Amino acid sequence: MSAEDIVRDESRIPTPYYLIDEAGLLANMEKIRLVRESSGAKFLLALKCFATWGVFDIMSRYMDGTTSSSLFETRLGREKFGKEVHAYSVAFSEDEIEELKGYSDKVIFNSITQLEAFSGRVKGPKIGLRVNPGFSYSHFDLADPARRRSKLGVSDPKEIERAAGRISGAMFHYNCENDDFDNFRELLDRLGREYAGLLSKLEWVSLGGGYYFTKEGYPIDKFAEKLKDFSRRHGVQVYLEPGEAAVTQTTALVAQVLDVIHNDTDIAVVDSSIEAHMLDLLIYRTPAKMDGRPGGKHSYLIAGKSCLAGDDFGTFGFDEPLKAGDRVRFADAGGYTMVKKNWFNGLAMPSIVLKKINGDCKILKTFSYNDFKDALS
Repeated sequence: MSAEDIVRDESRIPTPYYLIDEAGLLANMEKIRLVRESSGAKFLLALKCFATWGVFDIMSRYMDGTTSSSLFETRLGREKFGKEVHAYSVAFSEDEIEELKGYSDKVIFNSITQLEAFSGRVKGPKIGLRVNPGFSYSHFDLADPARRRSKLGVSDPKEIERAAGRISGAMFHYNCENDDFDNFRELLDRLGREYAGLLSKLEWVSLGGGYYFTKEGYPIDKFAEKLKDFSRRHGVQVYLEPGEAAVTQTTALVAQVLDVIHNDTDIAVVDSSIEAHMLDLLIYRTPAKMDGRPGGKHSYLIAGKSCLAGDDFGTFGFDEPLKAGDRVRFADAGGYTMVKKNWFNGLAMPSIVLKKINGDCKILKTFSYNDFKDALS
């Protein structure tokens, strides 16, 4: 099968593959639409989390543009999403700045030194500065934007005050998967108090991403009202940069059992790999989630086929014993997954498939040996 093929029987699609469910994606987009219309906030897709441009035509109907962490993401946002583009990087190089400004509506610098070095060369896009407020919400120190010795943003009040006259906006990205509305409200109020002077001088402010407002049961109306109140109180256009919230519960990684062995426990080896195909789980040492499986009496450790001994998806229960040829589906394989897939062990790269509302599957992308070869040298 090749890209753009339409498949009506999903079982005919060779494994492994990422399966994006259009219905699930639209459900998240509708929540974004609701908050967007109720609050007046603008929504930018965070390409660092999800950059599968084969579904940008769906997402662009509900979102205002994209935000990036590199020159390549900035260019992709301009070429494939086609709406407002925010360009940010921890550090831009001399060579990147000239090209970058041609793709950007706003350029956000991470430090005073970068602001002073490059803002004069960015003619056209509006200029912003990332501010590190010194507080955050994160389950993992590795991802905590305000962790000790963080490289992310300017924290010195005197430096921020000195830069205020040179910027039209600021970015405060201080949340990671924050599903606690009370915490969101308290931190936003704190941000408003501690940075009221700066906010009064700005046209716009990005509150970054990391808000899990698409989670089932989240008080989305209160979330929208709080954003609206913040915007009015400080006279700024608010931007949000959802990544995981935009694609949560939309994508599965479908793999096939190749072998079942026993070593203290039953082990099912699949034609995929957590290191190559769901790397974020390995980095944060969290187990995969099985799609639509409540658990049964037959327990298996699901192991990836790479040579890494700890390449395990986790232990799951099944109603029937597993055998070679059976398929398993790992949930939540959208955010921070396809953007991190790699060619470790030369394993076959999962195809990318969109399951349409009518049940048809559209092959968006397939990978071959030549892709593996060309990615190296």
